[in-house]
Amino acid sequence: MKLTNGITFVFGGARSGKSRIAENLVLSSGLKPVYIATGRASDEEMSERIAIHQERRGDAWELVEEPLALADAISQCAHPGRAILIDCLSMWVSNLMLAGADPVRECKLMVETASQAGVPVVFVSTEVGMGIVPVNDLARDFRDKVGVIHQHVAEAAAAVYFVAAGLPLAMKEPAAEAVLKKAG
Repeated sequence: MKLTNGITFVFGGARSGKSRIAENLVLSSGLKPVYIATGRASDEEMSERIAIHQERRGDAWELVEEPLALADAISQCAHPGRAILIDCLSMWVSNLMLAGADPVRECKLMVETASQAGVPVVFVSTEVGMGIVPVNDLARDFRDKVGVIHQHVAEAAAAVYFVAAGLPLAMKEPAAEAVLKKAG
């Protein structure tokens, strides 16, 4: 795994190790790491999750907390010599839905902004569509919107990694894309 300019997408299940892998990818680039956090400390459990992430990252990271306006945050942080990590898109979708916004429309703007940022932008997200069908319409709508957003981000990404049990599986990499285009 090597970080390049453009979009990298790292996703997987809850507690799969996806954030740690994405953070290590950014740190290994040698660029100034910028962490855009979408999570809100809405309860004790979420506060604990945020604290674990902050402790693991330490002081090397510039932190920007932005639960809604990711395109704006990316634009403000995209300076030469930086690498941006956004954690996490599924939380961002939840925030947008609770705010009455359209996550798919916001995603298109965010992806366009990230694609033109001129710096590496790494998105982290939780895969929520591999389990049982949710019992209520709000949960199904959330699952469906996250799935559509994952497709948009993966399509625009130069590299996509699925993480399970702390191990990244390369689903799309720049070298592989070049080979596929030559073969086609």
